[in-house]
Amino acid sequence: VLFYLFLGIALVSDIFMEAIEVITSKMETVIVPDADGNMISVDKPVWNATIANLTLMALGSSAPEIILSVLDTVTKLEETPSELGPQAIVGSAAFNLLVISAVSIVSVTEVKYILSLGVFVITAIFSTFAYVWFFLVLTVISPGRVELWEAGLTLGFMLVLVICAFAADKASERSLNKEDKK
Repeated sequence: VLFYLFLGIALVSDIFMEAIEVITSKMETVIVPDADGNMISVDKPVWNATIANLTLMALGSSAPEIILSVLDTVTKLEETPSELGPQAIVGSAAFNLLVISAVSIVSVTEVKYILSLGVFVITAIFSTFAYVWFFLVLTVISPGRVELWEAGLTLGFMLVLVICAFAADKASERSLNKEDKK
Protein backbone atom coordinates (compact mmCIF):
# COMPACT_ATOMS: atom_id res chain seq x y z
CA VAL A 1 0.00 0.00 0.00
CA LEU A 2 2.82 2.39 0.90
CA PHE A 3 4.56 1.65 -2.41
CA TYR A 4 1.38 2.47 -4.36
CA LEU A 5 0.89 5.67 -2.37
CA PHE A 6 4.41 6.82 -3.17
CA LEU A 7 3.98 5.79 -6.80
CA GLY A 8 0.75 7.77 -7.01
CA ILE A 9 2.37 10.85 -5.48
CA ALA A 10 5.32 10.51 -7.88
CA LEU A 11 2.98 10.30 -10.88
CA VAL A 12 0.88 13.28 -9.79
CA SER A 13 4.03 15.32 -9.09
CA ASP A 14 5.51 14.39 -12.47
CA ILE A 15 2.34 15.43 -14.30
CA PHE A 16 2.27 18.66 -12.30
CA MET A 17 5.91 19.46 -13.16
CA GLU A 18 5.27 18.78 -16.86
CA ALA A 19 2.30 21.14 -16.77
CA ILE A 20 4.48 23.81 -15.15
CA GLU A 21 7.10 23.34 -17.87
CA VAL A 22 4.45 23.87 -20.54
CA ILE A 23 3.16 27.00 -18.79
CA THR A 24 6.59 28.56 -18.22
CA SER A 25 7.89 27.79 -21.71
CA LYS A 26 5.13 29.80 -23.40
CA MET A 27 6.48 32.54 -25.65
CA GLU A 28 4.84 35.55 -27.21
CA THR A 29 6.00 37.41 -30.28
CA VAL A 30 6.56 41.12 -29.84
CA ILE A 31 7.67 43.68 -32.40
CA VAL A 32 10.57 45.87 -31.30
CA PRO A 33 12.96 48.22 -33.09
CA ASP A 34 16.47 46.92 -33.75
CA ALA A 35 19.69 48.97 -33.60
CA ASP A 36 18.98 50.47 -37.05
CA GLY A 37 15.40 51.44 -36.19
CA ASN A 38 13.81 48.64 -38.24
CA MET A 39 10.92 46.78 -36.63
CA ILE A 40 11.66 43.10 -35.97
CA SER A 41 9.74 40.24 -34.35
CA VAL A 42 11.24 38.80 -31.18
CA ASP A 43 10.02 35.87 -29.10
CA LYS A 44 9.70 36.83 -25.44
CA PRO A 45 8.76 34.51 -22.56
CA VAL A 46 5.31 35.16 -21.08
CA TRP A 47 6.47 34.25 -17.56
CA ASN A 48 9.29 36.06 -15.81
CA ALA A 49 11.86 33.37 -14.92
CA THR A 50 12.33 34.66 -11.37
CA ILE A 51 8.60 34.63 -10.66
CA ALA A 52 8.21 31.19 -12.24
CA ASN A 53 11.05 29.75 -10.13
CA LEU A 54 9.80 31.26 -6.89
CA THR A 55 6.18 30.24 -7.37
CA LEU A 56 5.37 27.51 -9.89
CA MET A 57 8.65 25.61 -9.81
CA ALA A 58 8.84 25.76 -6.02
CA LEU A 59 5.25 24.53 -5.79
CA GLY A 60 5.94 21.75 -8.27
CA SER A 61 9.11 20.53 -6.59
CA SER A 62 7.37 20.60 -3.20
CA ALA A 63 4.22 18.90 -4.46
CA PRO A 64 4.98 15.51 -2.82
CA GLU A 65 5.43 17.10 0.63
CA ILE A 66 2.36 19.27 0.15
CA ILE A 67 0.21 16.31 -0.95
CA LEU A 68 1.42 14.15 1.97
CA SER A 69 0.83 16.95 4.46
CA VAL A 70 -2.67 17.70 3.14
CA LEU A 71 -3.60 14.00 3.18
CA ASP A 72 -2.24 13.63 6.71
CA THR A 73 -4.17 16.71 7.88
CA VAL A 74 -7.43 15.71 6.19
CA THR A 75 -7.36 12.19 7.64
CA LYS A 76 -6.80 13.55 11.16
CA LEU A 77 -9.11 16.57 11.26
CA GLU A 78 -10.46 15.96 14.77
CA GLU A 79 -7.17 14.67 16.19
CA THR A 80 -3.89 16.26 17.17
CA PRO A 81 -1.98 16.82 13.92
CA SER A 82 1.16 14.80 13.36
CA GLU A 83 4.55 16.32 12.79
CA LEU A 84 4.75 14.92 9.26
CA GLY A 85 3.98 18.23 7.52
CA PRO A 86 6.53 20.48 9.22
CA GLN A 87 9.20 17.77 9.21
CA ALA A 88 8.68 16.92 5.53
CA ILE A 89 8.73 20.54 4.41
CA VAL A 90 11.70 21.60 6.54
CA GLY A 91 13.60 18.43 5.66
CA SER A 92 12.94 18.86 1.95
CA ALA A 93 13.89 22.54 2.02
CA ALA A 94 17.09 21.82 3.94
CA PHE A 95 17.95 18.99 1.53
CA ASN A 96 17.34 21.23 -1.48
CA LEU A 97 19.32 24.10 0.01
CA LEU A 98 22.31 22.09 1.20
CA VAL A 99 22.60 18.79 -0.67
CA ILE A 100 21.24 19.76 -4.09
CA SER A 101 23.31 22.97 -4.07
CA ALA A 102 26.45 21.05 -3.10
CA VAL A 103 25.94 18.35 -5.74
CA SER A 104 25.23 21.00 -8.38
CA ILE A 105 28.40 22.92 -7.51
CA VAL A 106 30.60 19.81 -7.53
CA SER A 107 29.06 18.43 -10.73
CA VAL A 108 29.72 21.47 -12.91
CA THR A 109 33.29 21.74 -14.16
CA GLU A 110 33.10 25.16 -15.79
CA VAL A 111 32.94 28.35 -13.77
CA LYS A 112 29.42 29.74 -13.38
CA TYR A 113 28.52 33.27 -12.40
CA ILE A 114 25.44 34.67 -10.70
CA LEU A 115 23.85 36.88 -13.32
CA SER A 116 21.47 38.67 -10.99
CA LEU A 117 23.19 39.09 -7.65
CA GLY A 118 20.28 41.12 -6.23
CA VAL A 119 17.81 38.25 -6.74
CA PHE A 120 20.32 35.81 -5.25
CA VAL A 121 20.85 37.95 -2.14
CA ILE A 122 17.12 38.51 -1.65
CA THR A 123 16.29 34.81 -1.93
CA ALA A 124 19.20 33.92 0.38
CA ILE A 125 18.00 36.40 3.02
CA PHE A 126 14.38 35.25 2.76
CA SER A 127 15.43 31.57 2.87
CA THR A 128 17.35 32.16 6.07
CA PHE A 129 14.49 34.21 7.49
CA ALA A 130 12.04 31.41 6.62
CA TYR A 131 13.91 28.96 8.87
CA VAL A 132 14.07 31.49 11.70
CA TRP A 133 10.36 32.37 11.27
CA PHE A 134 9.38 28.68 11.24
CA PHE A 135 11.35 28.13 14.45
CA LEU A 136 9.77 31.17 16.12
CA VAL A 137 6.24 30.16 15.13
CA LEU A 138 6.54 26.56 16.27
CA THR A 139 8.59 27.00 19.44
CA VAL A 140 8.39 30.59 20.72
CA ILE A 141 5.26 32.45 19.59
CA SER A 142 2.71 29.63 19.78
CA PRO A 143 4.53 26.41 20.73
CA GLY A 144 3.36 23.34 18.88
CA ARG A 145 0.66 25.03 16.80
CA VAL A 146 0.23 27.46 13.95
CA GLU A 147 -2.40 30.12 14.39
CA LEU A 148 -4.32 31.68 11.53
CA TRP A 149 -2.57 35.06 11.80
CA GLU A 150 0.83 33.31 11.64
CA ALA A 151 -0.19 31.43 8.52
CA GLY A 152 -1.47 34.65 6.93
CA LEU A 153 1.70 36.51 7.82
CA THR A 154 3.78 33.66 6.36
CA LEU A 155 1.83 33.90 3.11
CA GLY A 156 2.40 37.67 3.19
CA PHE A 157 6.15 37.10 3.56
CA MET A 158 6.03 34.94 0.43
CA LEU A 159 4.31 37.75 -1.46
CA VAL A 160 6.95 40.23 -0.24
CA LEU A 161 9.69 37.83 -1.38
CA VAL A 162 8.20 37.53 -4.86
CA ILE A 163 7.79 41.32 -5.19
CA CYS A 164 11.32 42.07 -3.95
CA ALA A 165 12.88 39.40 -6.17
CA PHE A 166 10.90 40.63 -9.20
CA ALA A 167 12.05 44.22 -8.53
CA ALA A 168 15.67 43.06 -8.20
CA ASP A 169 15.32 41.05 -11.41
CA LYS A 170 13.97 44.06 -13.30
CA ALA A 171 16.75 46.28 -11.89
CA SER A 172 19.34 43.73 -12.99
CA GLU A 173 17.70 43.53 -16.43
CA ARG A 174 17.83 47.34 -16.80
CA SER A 175 21.47 47.33 -15.70
CA LEU A 176 22.36 44.67 -18.27
CA ASN A 177 20.49 46.56 -21.00
CA LYS A 178 22.42 49.76 -20.20
CA GLU A 179 25.72 47.85 -20.43
CA ASP A 180 24.68 46.33 -23.77
CA LYS A 181 23.91 49.77 -25.22
CA LYS A 182 27.38 51.10 -24.35
